[in-house]
Amino acid sequence: MKRIAAGTVWFFTIIVYYCTLAPSVGYIDSGELATVANTLGIAHPTGYPLYTLVARVISVIPISTEVIVRLNFLSALLTASAVLIFFFVVIELLEEEKKSTPGEIIISAAISSMILAFSKTFWQQGVSAEVYSLHLVLICLVLLFFIKAIKMQEHRWWLLFAFIVGLSFTNHMTTILLAPALLYWFFAEHGINKDALKKISLLSLPFFSGLSVYLFLPVRASQHPLLNWGNPQTVESFWWHVTGKQFRVWMFSSGDVAKKQLDYFFGNLPNEFHAVVLIVALVGAIALLFTDRRKFIVMVLLFVSCVAYSVNYDIHDIDSYFLLAFIVIGVFSAYGGALIMRRFEQRNVKITIGTFWAALVIIQANGNWDSADQSSNYMVEDYTKSILNNLPPNAIVISSQWDYFISAAYYYQHVNKIRTDVVILDKELFRRTWYFPQLEQLYPDVIQRSFSEISEFKKELFKFEHDLPYDYSVIEGRYAAFLKSIVEKNTSLPVYTTSEIESQYTAGFLRIPEGFVFRLTQDTIYQPMDQPRFIFRMYDGTDIYTKSLKSLMVRDLLYRASYESYYGKDTLSAFYSKKASEFATNSHSQVSKF
Repeated sequence: MKRIAAGTVWFFTIIVYYCTLAPSVGYIDSGELATVANTLGIAHPTGYPLYTLVARVISVIPISTEVIVRLNFLSALLTASAVLIFFFVVIELLEEEKKSTPGEIIISAAISSMILAFSKTFWQQGVSAEVYSLHLVLICLVLLFFIKAIKMQEHRWWLLFAFIVGLSFTNHMTTILLAPALLYWFFAEHGINKDALKKISLLSLPFFSGLSVYLFLPVRASQHPLLNWGNPQTVESFWWHVTGKQFRVWMFSSGDVAKKQLDYFFGNLPNEFHAVVLIVALVGAIALLFTDRRKFIVMVLLFVSCVAYSVNYDIHDIDSYFLLAFIVIGVFSAYGGALIMRRFEQRNVKITIGTFWAALVIIQANGNWDSADQSSNYMVEDYTKSILNNLPPNAIVISSQWDYFISAAYYYQHVNKIRTDVVILDKELFRRTWYFPQLEQLYPDVIQRSFSEISEFKKELFKFEHDLPYDYSVIEGRYAAFLKSIVEKNTSLPVYTTSEIESQYTAGFLRIPEGFVFRLTQDTIYQPMDQPRFIFRMYDGTDIYTKSLKSLMVRDLLYRASYESYYGKDTLSAFYSKKASEFATNSHSQVSKF
């Protein structure tokens, strides 16, 4: 019965994830991670070597013509597997309680697993290539093996637990958030004594065996892969990379940030879980407090450590950092559901409650479908290809649009081999010394022309990276001089920026809007533009990234409309204004072509 229920949960979850699977590159890191997997490169901090290796294996299996689709499906497979493992975590917890019948336990575990599977953020991990799908599998395995080790006190479970903990760190460093709860549980069971400390020390070997996957980073970096973020060959650069030094500026920055993110977390909970689910989870939490205070404290520690850490991270895509807290809510809902079911002895009442729970899963899935469904989202692909395919030969593009363009461009240029002649420079990554060797490998001629400016800038950048005293005006001046040299020393090539690049970095040049980029020129005469070739399969998502990208495209087209109007080209001005309006109003069922 248990295996049938588990198989049913997994089957329905993977079917729904498959139906909502992204057909292309998604926002943020999707394109970069796919490229890193395909080329065995080094991803952004903290490197994610385990995900890179797993994704590499999947990327070469011919289950689809597109590498990105294979990796999107990998996310579906991994996230559905995490749901399956969560099912067994709940089974272990409820069986130890010894209050519910086997049938009540299985129903509670199955329903709570599917409620978690179709919570918004959990579901989103299963439809697009990201590292969090593997992270979910690993942290659920850590919990399962720890519970089994505590319950059975068998050496094999402790070894498996320690190994998976080490392995989990090589995929995502937020595995550390499990430590307060599991250490409390361990010492509560064993006491703080020599035997307990000896047991922990014996677990160091399997732990470091799992952690050894991180050796992939310096070994592969020494081979100078196509993408070599952080170039972690030395002890210093390796430590900076795996500890996310580059991103620490956004962590624990202020109390205002923590308050903003905390308000977001609690305000967004009803969008993650149906209100009834949250009430049942609260009932389960209260019940656990009175029936098993130790497990209650464990769950609270998991929840608090996750939320307390995550709210201090000042980023937009914060939702995935709350996944551990959502897992705890899933556990509490299982306890609440089991409590409600055992309160009623009549069989028909139990059937009614079970039917209501099943209906609640459907209601939650329906409510979150639009937020999770990426099956018609080609926005990033169409935007990136629209830029690349409309550029003249050997163009240079300076941009900081990582979430919509740069990450995806890695994939289309280096995996699909589309417009490999185009030079794409990430303006923000210029603030890191490791980026220049990567550029020298990819675009040696362009970088060599600015060699002197780069050398002067890197002297100041070294001080910044090593926390040495530096003069902000000096480092900013050399940064601006270097960026300007890219334009001035490549006059034989067409140079472009995207709209967000600040004007001080292109001083002395006019910006001529051409599609979704701006050509830099010192020529003041009217610059006609060849009719752009755009095909957009519009997507009506309401997430911040879709709305921001649509707004960006509309704004860029209106810039061209204004440019045409300024030179008296009223027909062309009206054309681009009309297209901007179409982009602002089109739904996913429409295709915009011009």
